[in-house]
Amino acid sequence: MSQSPFQPVDAALVPRFAGIASFMRLPVVASPAGLDIALFGIPWDGGTTNRAGARHGPREIRSQSSLMRRVHHVTGTEPFSIAKVADIGDLAVNPIDLRDALRLIEQGVARVVEAGAIPLAAGGDHLVTLPVMRAVARSRPVGMIHFDAHSDTNDRYFGDNPYTHGTPFRRAIEEGLLDPKRTVQIGIRGSIYEPGEHDWARGQGVRVVYMEEFVRRGAEDVMAEARAIAGDGPTYVSFDIDCLDPSMAPGTGTPEVGGFTTREAQQMLRLLDGVPIVGADVVEVAPPFDVGGMTALAGATMMFELLTVIARQIAARDR
Repeated sequence: MSQSPFQPVDAALVPRFAGIASFMRLPVVASPAGLDIALFGIPWDGGTTNRAGARHGPREIRSQSSLMRRVHHVTGTEPFSIAKVADIGDLAVNPIDLRDALRLIEQGVARVVEAGAIPLAAGGDHLVTLPVMRAVARSRPVGMIHFDAHSDTNDRYFGDNPYTHGTPFRRAIEEGLLDPKRTVQIGIRGSIYEPGEHDWARGQGVRVVYMEEFVRRGAEDVMAEARAIAGDGPTYVSFDIDCLDPSMAPGTGTPEVGGFTTREAQQMLRLLDGVPIVGADVVEVAPPFDVGGMTALAGATMMFELLTVIARQIAARDR
């Protein structure tokens, strides 16, 4: 297989702190045409209910992603060689009009999907996943493997507002975008608003794996179940950075103690190998609350893990 023309800047020639910041130092292109995987930012946090700041996530993830190198050290995969990958910049957003922002994000992702590329997004708060799914799942519902401290299947906030970062997957199920029987949520924990907060999700068929169950069973066993639930159909992967313990990812809007280590998260993402991923995101990195860039670095690293798995999928398809 010939090497992709979209290659990262060589750190042996241009130091990591120099040049224009892009995801993993890849070329920045104006169009997703010709790409297998399109990396982009969604700098919007208009769905945040408490600590805002995730609108700044894409910029800081780009900066920390300069630390990603060419080869995955476990699998030996060179994702930039086996798939055509580039940074297409940030999607248009509207920071003062929530519904218009959702419309703009959906339009931007639709251009990626129509070009035949798989979207890999950096948010933004978790509400951005809803318009991404509206574009990815236009022709059929998708399953989902979801890493998070929160189920994000609440109904209304602040009166009758249906759109916050705590509601995207309830809306996605209601809109027929997300198949709840092919959906698993891993790492759910923390205090909740009421005893039956997760009853609606479970009643739809969503598999909720609480953190305590994950600790008992371990990553390999839980991910084997997750893969079985997602099955062979098109699957979306959503990684909320607050699934990580705040000791390793303090820069997020709704931290919850008792989370995954970064090593456990990497292990789980690597176990996605072979899952038919049609889109993915890393969300809720909020740099104003970060310490030394460690949360943005975690976000960039999880994007690299997802990119590697998706690139391997593309290479296998092309073979």
